[in-house]
This record gives sequence, structure tokens and C-alpha cells, in this order.
Amino acid sequence: MSLFGQDRSFLHALPAADRRSLLAEGVRRVYEPGEVMIRERDTSAYVLALLSGWSVVSVGTERGSRLILALRGAGEVVGDLAAVDRGPRSASVTALGTVEAVAVSGDRFRRFLAARPHATALIMRQLATRLRSADVERRALASETVLQRLAARLVELAERAGRRADGGTVLELPLPQHDLAAAIGATREAVAKALRLLREQDVVRTANRTVVVLDMPVLVLLAQGRARPGGNPAAASPPGV
Repeated sequence: MSLFGQDRSFLHALPAADRRSLLAEGVRRVYEPGEVMIRERDTSAYVLALLSGWSVVSVGTERGSRLILALRGAGEVVGDLAAVDRGPRSASVTALGTVEAVAVSGDRFRRFLAARPHATALIMRQLATRLRSADVERRALASETVLQRLAARLVELAERAGRRADGGTVLELPLPQHDLAAAIGATREAVAKALRLLREQDVVRTANRTVVVLDMPVLVLLAQGRARPGGNPAAASPPGV
């Protein structure tokens, strides 16, 4: 399962001239932390090309909570599905921090793709990648423990958005516990319990909105379901975690 998109984003994969042409089609917008950039089920069709900052893609659940599907950063586009199929928004996109983006209308985005088969192929590849990721996510929710799913998320965040410091890897995208819970389909209480286990065994260190991975090899084993805190191979997770 993955919170992130492809290694090479849509904008960065475009030829420079095409990238400039796309950005020239829209208007620049700045979103403040917590601001909703795209709202689930809305009928708007604009596309946002992200220039800086990070955003959270999420959907509401029948229980009134939300499930975080992905993190999107600079170079990626969001809102492209509604622009392509002209259907309602399938998810909400919210600014995690300050986000700068270019908003391109659905009509202009479709004309851009129609004139550039290479760009259309990139969008189709992006949509296929996200569909495969959703399939993996559903399988993980059905078969993996909270501890295993949390470990996998922390490994991914460390690898894609971490920096080395203080004998460990500091996650540069500080998600609060309720967002970590929403990112793995668990309750905040279950995530707090799993984090406590990881802290007690010196796998991670936590502070206010900060997580530092201290023992990456053990965290990887946990993500694979081959250990529990303490690094015991193939040990089962404690009940409820």
C-alpha cells in the first residue's frame, strides 16, 4: 500500500514546453493549512497542478470519519478524474500545509490532453497506478493488523519524506495521530496503542506532531508481518493491535 504517487510526477514527466503550456492555461492559487482544495461529491471539474506543499486526499466513511487515501505533493495533479470523466468528485483534497497550485478548468485540461497523446498516456498511467494502490489497500485492511499497517505507513513516510537526524529518521510530514489513524483505516485509540508499543521498544520516538524512526530494520519487519516490537521474527502482534 502507498500514500504517494509514482516516483516521477505528472508535471515532471511532461516535456518542459508542455509543462509551461499547461501551467499557462490556469491561474495560481494559494491554499492555507487545512483549507479544502477539492470537495468530495462536488460537481466542479477543475484540475490543480501542485507547485509546492503537500495535500491530503481523503474520503468520508459511513461512520462519519474519514479515510486518507494519499498524499500529493509538488509536480502532481489532483482532480484529474473528474475532469476526464465529468463525474462528481470521488474524494476531497485538503492542504496539509501551505500549498501553491495552478487551477486549470476541466475543458482546458481535456483540450490539453487531446492535443498531446504523450500527456494522455501519462494521465492513464497515473490513474492505473492509483487503482492498483486502492486494490492493495483494500487487501491490507482485510488481512493486516493495525500495528503492521502503521509500520508500513511509517516506513513509507520515512523513505519518501524523511531526513536523517538525532540517530534516526525524522518524518518531514508530521501527521497527527488522528491523521495516521485515517491513513490506515484504524481508530485513534488503536494507533496510540501501537505507537506506545513502538516507543517502549525504541523503534520510534514521538513528540508533538513529530515521529522519529530509530530502528528502521525492525520497523520494516513489522510492516512485513515478520516481527513485533523487540524484533522477534515471525512473532504475532499483541491482541487488538
